[in-house]
Amino acid sequence: MIWQSTRARAGRARLTAPAAAAALAALTAVVSCSSGAGGGADGGSPGGVRGQAQPPAAVTPSPTPSPTKTYPLSTAPRTIPSVRTHEAARGPGWRPGPGSAVVVAKGSEVLADEARLLSQELKTGVRNGGPVRAGDVELALGSAAPDPASAAPESYTLTTRDNRVRITGPDEAGVFYGTRTLKQAVRSGGAMPEGVVRDRPDRPQRGLNVDIARKHYTAGWIEARLREMADLKLNQLGLHFSDDQGFRIASDSHPEVVSAQHLSKEEVRRIIALAQSLHITVVPEIDSPGHLGAVMKAHPQLQLRNINGVPRQGAVDISNPESARIVDDLLREYSGLFPGRWFHIGADEYQALTVRDPESSYPQLARAAQQRFGPGARVQDLATGWLNDRAAVVRGQQKQPKAWNDGFFRGGVVSGDKNVEVEYWTGKELGSREPQEYLAEGRKVVNLNDEYLYYVLGEPNEFTYPTGRRIYEQWTPLVLRGTTAVPARYSSQILGGRLAIWSDLAGAQTQEQVAAGVRMPLRAVAQKLWTPGQPPLDWAGFTALSDRLG
Repeated sequence: MIWQSTRARAGRARLTAPAAAAALAALTAVVSCSSGAGGGADGGSPGGVRGQAQPPAAVTPSPTPSPTKTYPLSTAPRTIPSVRTHEAARGPGWRPGPGSAVVVAKGSEVLADEARLLSQELKTGVRNGGPVRAGDVELALGSAAPDPASAAPESYTLTTRDNRVRITGPDEAGVFYGTRTLKQAVRSGGAMPEGVVRDRPDRPQRGLNVDIARKHYTAGWIEARLREMADLKLNQLGLHFSDDQGFRIASDSHPEVVSAQHLSKEEVRRIIALAQSLHITVVPEIDSPGHLGAVMKAHPQLQLRNINGVPRQGAVDISNPESARIVDDLLREYSGLFPGRWFHIGADEYQALTVRDPESSYPQLARAAQQRFGPGARVQDLATGWLNDRAAVVRGQQKQPKAWNDGFFRGGVVSGDKNVEVEYWTGKELGSREPQEYLAEGRKVVNLNDEYLYYVLGEPNEFTYPTGRRIYEQWTPLVLRGTTAVPARYSSQILGGRLAIWSDLAGAQTQEQVAAGVRMPLRAVAQKLWTPGQPPLDWAGFTALSDRLG
């Protein structure tokens, strides 16, 4: 203190007069300042004697300002599938806290369902409109101009800044997928990292196919798969509900074909409603002219028989007009039940075409082909005509038809409808061709490669259960058959893919075992259909992330 230092100097040396005067003036100033600093009632120092100099109080130095907290650059959120791009930034990120709410932006009220679901998952409040406060998440429709990618269907932009999150997208599905990213980021890392995510799917069709015809699955099990799919940004559930072993959805037009164990229409409507809320389209499939054993059990007169009267399993006689009438009744009925864009009409494995000489073995089919398409027509042309006719029926119901690749033949007088989406599953069946042939014809193709994507219960016919690791490390949407990719120039014609559960040996696994068995394959498929290129994590890291996300 000045008081102490002045005394110390005075004791060590005699001061000159001018120096003494200066010291006295400085001392007087200190004492005066000290005694006016808010002391006792008499204006002096607390407890002091009026007019008597007191030692000055210590001068507190100005505090050193606390350094501003700095943050390392953020890293991309850990999600399945991984995000396409993340613009790093410095900051604490966002996590839900007391008072956090999900806010629907003005003019985006259609996002109320997405907001409610996210608020339940993150345990926050929810508000429609109003100011966006610190701690909030805002959902809004609209693209982030001028970035053209932000206007792509199902795309979204997620911005984390100033303890707020804003998710925008050109459609409801895009905003919903942004909420899936936020949910997973909080679950995997505790917070949504600072910065901007710009994300969109690589392929428009991404999903799961389930054979509910040969094995009955409960509505609750199907709904659980829908919720699982939604978090993985999958958007298509195929339901193969008619086959030789069963017909599993109630029918009003032909109740006689329905199996004892089946889904009621009310259950189907509940499944569809949940799917719609999760931006998943349910695609029904009635497979014909093969795989119709359950229908023929009630209508044995439709059974295809060879020249010796021997029946062929699952195959209807497509020269019999009644076959088309019953199948078309069912196609129209279920087109009304399922509101989605697509209807799968099957067309695979028609047993009349598996023999050496179909025309000799099935003369009734050969005659019908020639009567309809001319003297050069063969049985395969009649089968192609059947496919085209069924496609026309569902198109008349405002549906986009799909069919299996082995229902499209080469070299006939009749060609398969070019506007039917080809679901490529095999190169092993009669009539199947190399994927490149379909693509060279300009057809749109969906990938269900049986080498990687077929989960066949009981593993018959040399099938083995697919592993997530093999899909993750080896498969891409371009690998349509076997393990070889088609040339990249055809990429735009490959619409996407689905993992497929087939119930060939229905008792081989329980529902719960099937769900566990497809868990990692489904996650690997989701990754490869959403984010192109090499995944950011190795398989061990991907598995660990999946375990953390639950």
